[in-house]
Amino acid sequence: MVFALSNDTVLIADGGLATELEARGHDLSDDLWSARLLMDRPDEITAVHEAFYRAGADIATTASYQASFEGFAERGIARGEAERLMVRSVEPAKAARDNVGGTGWVAASVGPYGAMLAGGEEYRGRYGLSVAQLAYWHRPRMEVLVSAEPDVLALETIPDTDEAAALVGLVAEFGTPAWLSYTIADGRTRAGQPLAEAFAIAADIPEIVAVGVNCCAPGDVLEAVEVARSVTGKPVIVYPNSGEQWDGARRVWVGDPGLNIDLAPQWVAAGARIVGGCCRVRPDEVAAMKAAISAHAF
Repeated sequence: MVFALSNDTVLIADGGLATELEARGHDLSDDLWSARLLMDRPDEITAVHEAFYRAGADIATTASYQASFEGFAERGIARGEAERLMVRSVEPAKAARDNVGGTGWVAASVGPYGAMLAGGEEYRGRYGLSVAQLAYWHRPRMEVLVSAEPDVLALETIPDTDEAAALVGLVAEFGTPAWLSYTIADGRTRAGQPLAEAFAIAADIPEIVAVGVNCCAPGDVLEAVEVARSVTGKPVIVYPNSGEQWDGARRVWVGDPGLNIDLAPQWVAAGARIVGGCCRVRPDEVAAMKAAISAHAF
Protein backbone atom coordinates (compact mmCIF):
# COMPACT_ATOMS: atom_id res chain seq x y z
CA MET A 1 0.00 0.00 0.00
CA VAL A 2 1.37 3.40 -1.02
CA PHE A 3 1.98 5.89 1.77
CA ALA A 4 -0.56 8.65 1.27
CA LEU A 5 -1.96 11.53 3.26
CA SER A 6 -5.21 13.42 3.11
CA ASN A 7 -6.56 16.55 4.71
CA ASP A 8 -9.26 14.44 6.37
CA THR A 9 -6.93 12.21 8.38
CA VAL A 10 -4.39 12.88 11.12
CA LEU A 11 -1.68 10.29 11.62
CA ILE A 12 0.25 9.91 14.86
CA ALA A 13 4.01 9.49 14.63
CA ASP A 14 6.11 7.82 17.30
CA GLY A 15 8.43 9.49 19.81
CA GLY A 16 12.02 9.23 20.95
CA LEU A 17 13.38 5.81 19.97
CA ALA A 18 16.72 6.42 21.67
CA THR A 19 14.99 7.75 24.77
CA GLU A 20 13.12 4.48 25.19
CA LEU A 21 16.18 2.36 24.46
CA GLU A 22 18.07 4.23 27.18
CA ALA A 23 15.12 3.74 29.54
CA ARG A 24 15.50 0.00 28.89
CA GLY A 25 19.10 0.18 30.15
CA HIS A 26 21.10 0.58 26.94
CA ASP A 27 24.14 2.86 26.79
CA LEU A 28 23.86 4.92 23.60
CA SER A 29 26.71 7.29 24.34
CA ASP A 30 28.90 6.25 21.40
CA ASP A 31 28.77 7.94 18.00
CA LEU A 32 26.40 5.39 16.44
CA TRP A 33 23.70 6.17 18.99
CA SER A 34 20.68 3.88 18.59
CA ALA A 35 22.14 2.41 15.38
CA ARG A 36 24.66 0.55 17.55
CA LEU A 37 21.92 -1.83 18.68
CA LEU A 38 21.36 -2.92 15.08
CA MET A 39 24.50 -5.00 15.55
CA ASP A 40 23.60 -6.94 18.67
CA ARG A 41 20.11 -6.10 19.99
CA PRO A 42 17.67 -5.50 17.15
CA ASP A 43 15.06 -7.24 19.31
CA GLU A 44 15.19 -4.29 21.71
CA ILE A 45 14.56 -1.90 18.84
CA THR A 46 11.57 -4.02 17.85
CA ALA A 47 10.26 -3.83 21.41
CA VAL A 48 10.41 -0.04 21.44
CA HIS A 49 8.73 0.28 18.05
CA GLU A 50 6.01 -2.02 19.35
CA ALA A 51 5.57 0.11 22.47
CA PHE A 52 4.93 3.19 20.34
CA TYR A 53 2.53 1.34 18.06
CA ARG A 54 0.61 0.09 21.09
CA ALA A 55 0.50 3.65 22.44
CA GLY A 56 -1.37 4.68 19.32
CA ALA A 57 1.36 5.64 16.85
CA ASP A 58 0.59 5.05 13.19
CA ILE A 59 4.21 5.47 12.10
CA ALA A 60 7.44 3.88 13.37
CA THR A 61 10.69 5.64 12.44
CA THR A 62 13.72 3.39 12.08
CA ALA A 63 17.02 3.37 13.99
CA SER A 64 18.98 4.53 10.92
CA TYR A 65 19.22 8.24 11.80
CA GLN A 66 22.86 7.99 12.82
CA ALA A 67 23.74 4.98 10.66
CA SER A 68 26.44 5.88 8.14
CA PHE A 69 29.24 4.08 6.35
CA GLU A 70 31.77 6.28 8.14
CA GLY A 71 30.23 5.62 11.53
CA PHE A 72 30.21 1.87 11.05
CA ALA A 73 33.77 1.96 9.67
CA GLU A 74 34.91 3.58 12.92
CA ARG A 75 33.69 0.41 14.62
CA GLY A 76 35.63 -1.77 12.18
CA ILE A 77 32.55 -2.72 10.15
CA ALA A 78 33.16 -3.19 6.43
CA ARG A 79 30.94 -1.59 3.82
CA GLY A 80 29.02 -4.74 2.93
CA GLU A 81 28.14 -5.40 6.56
CA ALA A 82 27.21 -1.74 7.03
CA GLU A 83 24.74 -2.06 4.15
CA ARG A 84 23.24 -5.15 5.77
CA LEU A 85 22.81 -3.27 9.06
CA MET A 86 21.12 -0.36 7.31
CA VAL A 87 18.68 -2.76 5.69
CA ARG A 88 18.20 -4.39 9.09
CA SER A 89 17.11 -1.03 10.52
CA VAL A 90 13.81 -1.35 8.65
CA GLU A 91 13.16 -4.93 9.76
CA PRO A 92 12.45 -4.29 13.49
CA ALA A 93 9.82 -1.69 12.61
CA LYS A 94 8.13 -4.10 10.21
CA ALA A 95 8.29 -6.87 12.82
CA ALA A 96 6.74 -4.59 15.44
CA ARG A 97 3.96 -3.70 13.03
CA ASP A 98 3.25 -7.39 12.48
CA ASN A 99 3.21 -7.95 16.24
CA VAL A 100 0.44 -5.38 16.71
CA GLY A 101 -1.76 -6.64 13.91
CA GLY A 102 -0.10 -5.51 10.72
CA THR A 103 -1.34 -1.92 10.56
CA GLY A 104 0.82 1.17 10.53
CA TRP A 105 3.61 2.65 8.47
CA VAL A 106 7.40 2.34 8.54
CA ALA A 107 9.51 5.44 7.91
CA ALA A 108 13.22 4.94 7.21
CA SER A 109 15.12 7.70 8.98
CA VAL A 110 17.58 9.63 6.84
CA GLY A 111 19.46 11.82 9.28
CA PRO A 112 21.59 14.78 8.21
CA TYR A 113 25.31 14.82 7.48
CA GLY A 114 25.78 16.42 10.88
CA ALA A 115 24.52 13.29 12.62
CA MET A 116 27.52 11.38 11.28
CA LEU A 117 29.84 14.02 12.76
CA ALA A 118 28.25 13.21 16.14
CA GLY A 119 28.94 16.51 17.85
CA GLY A 120 25.60 18.25 17.53
CA GLU A 121 26.44 19.65 14.10
CA GLU A 122 22.90 19.01 12.89
CA TYR A 123 21.86 21.88 15.13
CA ARG A 124 24.10 24.26 13.19
CA GLY A 125 24.26 23.09 9.56
CA ARG A 126 26.45 24.86 7.02
CA TYR A 127 29.09 22.13 6.97
CA GLY A 128 31.17 23.75 4.22
CA LEU A 129 29.92 21.26 1.62
CA SER A 130 28.12 22.09 -1.60
CA VAL A 131 24.71 20.72 -2.55
CA ALA A 132 26.44 18.34 -4.97
CA GLN A 133 28.84 17.13 -2.28
CA LEU A 134 25.99 16.54 0.16
CA ALA A 135 24.04 14.61 -2.47
CA TYR A 136 27.13 12.49 -3.17
CA TRP A 137 27.40 11.64 0.54
CA HIS A 138 23.70 10.88 1.05
CA ARG A 139 23.11 8.87 -2.14
CA PRO A 140 24.62 5.47 -1.17
CA ARG A 141 22.87 5.30 2.19
CA MET A 142 19.54 6.37 0.72
CA GLU A 143 19.86 3.73 -2.00
CA VAL A 144 20.35 1.06 0.66
CA LEU A 145 17.41 2.26 2.73
CA VAL A 146 15.14 2.41 -0.33
CA SER A 147 16.12 -1.19 -1.14
CA ALA A 148 14.74 -2.25 2.27
CA GLU A 149 11.27 -1.13 1.10
CA PRO A 150 10.06 1.17 3.88
CA ASP A 151 6.76 2.91 3.28
CA VAL A 152 8.32 6.36 3.31
CA LEU A 153 11.68 8.05 3.87
CA ALA A 154 11.97 10.46 6.80
CA LEU A 155 14.38 13.20 5.72
CA GLU A 156 14.57 14.55 9.22
CA THR A 157 16.37 17.03 11.45
CA ILE A 158 17.65 18.90 8.40
CA PRO A 159 19.36 22.13 9.51
CA ASP A 160 19.69 24.12 6.30
CA THR A 161 18.47 24.60 2.76
CA ASP A 162 21.59 23.23 1.03
CA GLU A 163 21.13 19.83 2.62
CA ALA A 164 17.41 19.94 1.94
CA ALA A 165 18.06 20.67 -1.74
CA ALA A 166 20.46 17.72 -1.95
CA LEU A 167 17.98 15.33 -0.34
CA VAL A 168 14.95 16.54 -2.29
CA GLY A 169 16.88 16.10 -5.54
CA LEU A 170 17.73 12.51 -4.66
CA VAL A 171 14.16 11.67 -3.69
CA ALA A 172 12.96 13.01 -7.03
CA GLU A 173 15.44 10.70 -8.77
CA PHE A 174 14.45 7.65 -6.74
CA GLY A 175 10.71 8.26 -7.08
CA THR A 176 10.26 7.32 -3.43
CA PRO A 177 7.74 9.01 -1.11
CA ALA A 178 9.40 11.04 1.62
CA TRP A 179 8.77 13.77 4.10
CA LEU A 180 11.15 16.68 4.64
CA SER A 181 11.46 17.93 8.19
CA TYR A 182 13.71 20.75 9.36
CA THR A 183 15.11 21.35 12.80
CA ILE A 184 14.48 24.99 13.61
CA ALA A 185 14.90 27.65 16.27
CA ASP A 186 13.17 31.00 16.67
CA GLY A 187 11.29 30.80 13.39
CA ARG A 188 14.25 29.96 11.15
CA THR A 189 16.29 26.94 10.15
CA ARG A 190 19.21 26.16 12.44
CA ALA A 191 21.46 27.75 9.79
CA GLY A 192 19.35 30.90 9.98
CA GLN A 193 17.35 30.76 6.73
CA PRO A 194 13.71 31.93 6.62
CA LEU A 195 11.24 29.06 6.84
CA ALA A 196 9.36 30.20 3.74
CA GLU A 197 12.58 29.83 1.73
CA ALA A 198 13.29 26.44 3.29
CA PHE A 199 9.85 24.92 2.66
CA ALA A 200 9.72 26.28 -0.91
CA ILE A 201 12.49 23.84 -1.86
CA ALA A 202 9.99 20.96 -1.61
CA ALA A 203 6.89 22.71 -2.93
CA ASP A 204 7.02 21.35 -6.48
CA ILE A 205 8.43 17.90 -5.72
CA PRO A 206 5.59 15.33 -5.83
CA GLU A 207 7.66 12.69 -4.05
CA ILE A 208 7.75 14.93 -0.96
CA VAL A 209 4.41 14.01 0.57
CA ALA A 210 4.74 16.19 3.67
CA VAL A 211 6.91 19.00 5.01
CA GLY A 212 7.44 20.20 8.52
CA VAL A 213 9.67 20.37 11.56
CA ASN A 214 11.13 18.07 14.19
CA CYS A 215 13.72 18.04 16.95
CA CYS A 216 12.81 21.57 17.96
CA ALA A 217 11.10 23.36 20.82
CA PRO A 218 7.34 22.80 20.98
CA GLY A 219 6.82 26.54 21.07
CA ASP A 220 8.37 26.92 17.60
CA VAL A 221 5.95 24.51 15.94
CA LEU A 222 2.76 26.50 15.35
CA GLU A 223 4.31 29.25 13.24
CA ALA A 224 6.21 26.63 11.23
CA VAL A 225 2.98 24.76 10.47
CA GLU A 226 1.36 27.91 9.17
CA VAL A 227 4.34 28.80 6.97
CA ALA A 228 4.76 25.27 5.62
CA ARG A 229 1.10 25.01 4.73
CA SER A 230 0.93 28.40 3.03
CA VAL A 231 4.15 27.94 1.03
CA THR A 232 3.70 24.35 -0.16
CA GLY A 233 0.03 23.41 0.19
CA LYS A 234 1.26 20.00 1.32
CA PRO A 235 0.28 18.12 4.48
CA VAL A 236 2.46 19.20 7.40
CA ILE A 237 4.35 16.93 9.78
CA VAL A 238 5.48 18.03 13.24
CA TYR A 239 7.31 16.11 15.96
CA PRO A 240 9.14 18.34 18.42
CA ASN A 241 11.29 17.43 21.37
CA SER A 242 9.97 17.38 24.92
CA GLY A 243 11.13 20.93 25.52
CA GLU A 244 14.68 20.01 26.50
CA GLN A 245 17.68 20.91 24.34
CA TRP A 246 20.74 18.84 23.40
CA ASP A 247 24.11 20.14 24.55
CA GLY A 248 26.41 18.54 21.97
CA ALA A 249 29.62 19.50 23.72
CA ARG A 250 28.59 17.92 27.03
CA ARG A 251 26.41 15.25 25.35
CA VAL A 252 23.52 15.83 27.75
CA TRP A 253 19.95 17.12 27.60
CA VAL A 254 19.30 20.38 29.41
CA GLY A 255 16.17 22.35 30.21
CA ASP A 256 12.71 21.46 31.41
CA PRO A 257 11.17 18.16 30.30
CA GLY A 258 7.53 17.62 29.58
CA LEU A 259 5.68 18.21 26.32
CA ASN A 260 2.55 20.37 26.61
CA ILE A 261 0.02 17.96 25.11
CA ASP A 262 -2.57 20.73 24.75
CA LEU A 263 -0.49 22.17 21.90
CA ALA A 264 -1.15 19.18 19.63
CA PRO A 265 -4.75 20.08 18.70
CA GLN A 266 -3.56 23.61 17.87
CA TRP A 267 -1.03 22.19 15.41
CA VAL A 268 -3.71 20.08 13.76
CA ALA A 269 -6.07 23.03 13.52
CA ALA A 270 -3.31 24.96 11.74
CA GLY A 271 -2.78 22.21 9.16
CA ALA A 272 -0.58 19.49 10.65
CA ARG A 273 -1.58 16.03 9.43
CA ILE A 274 1.18 13.99 11.09
CA VAL A 275 1.85 14.75 14.75
CA GLY A 276 4.27 13.02 17.09
CA GLY A 277 7.34 13.57 19.21
CA CYS A 278 11.08 13.48 18.81
CA CYS A 279 13.78 13.27 21.48
CA ARG A 280 12.63 12.66 25.06
CA VAL A 281 9.01 12.06 24.06
CA ARG A 282 7.80 8.72 25.40
CA PRO A 283 4.90 6.36 24.55
CA ASP A 284 2.59 7.74 27.24
CA GLU A 285 2.97 11.23 25.76
CA VAL A 286 2.26 9.90 22.27
CA ALA A 287 -0.89 8.26 23.64
CA ALA A 288 -1.89 11.53 25.31
CA MET A 289 -1.37 13.50 22.09
CA LYS A 290 -3.55 11.06 20.20
CA ALA A 291 -6.26 11.35 22.83
CA ALA A 292 -6.09 15.16 22.82
CA ILE A 293 -6.37 15.30 19.03
CA SER A 294 -9.18 12.75 18.95
CA ALA A 295 -11.16 14.85 21.43
CA HIS A 296 -11.42 17.67 18.88
CA ALA A 297 -13.35 17.79 15.64
CA PHE A 298 -11.30 19.17 12.74
